[in-house]
Amino acid sequence: MFTGIIETVGRVAAIVKEGSGIHFTIESDISDALKPDQSVSHDGACLTVTHCGPGWHRVTAIEETLRRTSLGQWRDGNLINLERCLPLGGRLDGHMVQGHVDDSVECLHVEDMNGSWRFDFRYRPTPEHLLVDKGSVCLNGVSLTVVNPKQDIFSVAIIPYTWEHTNFHLLKPGQQVNIEFDVIGKYIARYLSAYGSGSMDISG
Repeated sequence: MFTGIIETVGRVAAIVKEGSGIHFTIESDISDALKPDQSVSHDGACLTVTHCGPGWHRVTAIEETLRRTSLGQWRDGNLINLERCLPLGGRLDGHMVQGHVDDSVECLHVEDMNGSWRFDFRYRPTPEHLLVDKGSVCLNGVSLTVVNPKQDIFSVAIIPYTWEHTNFHLLKPGQQVNIEFDVIGKYIARYLSAYGSGSMDISG
């Protein structure tokens, strides 16, 4: 479980393809604190650390992960948002994030709002891809608030701290971003699809 509060930004140092998967070596200032088998969010995708060294760690993205995310578009030198998993008893400063990317969305527009930045995205609406105005969404691992969701477009606002301490300042129109929809909304959608929209009998 993650919170969507980015700890640091790492750099892709090496990419090695093997079969249908890809091994990524990431350099970061939290790599020395990691060990194999730990889970770390990389641009919102929960990946298992397989190897570690001084200032670097390695993770592997399998075919399913590459299909659902933008990781296959990573190149040497790309900056990646990183977050270690939430410790038991830690603060939930963002919202509940699983690190299970649902899809990738397209950045349509970036606007400087003189003190903040507005990003517009296009997504593929499905019964499970739920967005609520002022609800939570995770983009590239960052916990953000949904603004003005429409049929297939929504916006988010980025404050200067987030702009400076994540890879959002590098995002351009046309690029793909990983999205994880709110887990609570996904469970509600799953319940309604299985049991219908009738009222629940909670009398016991």
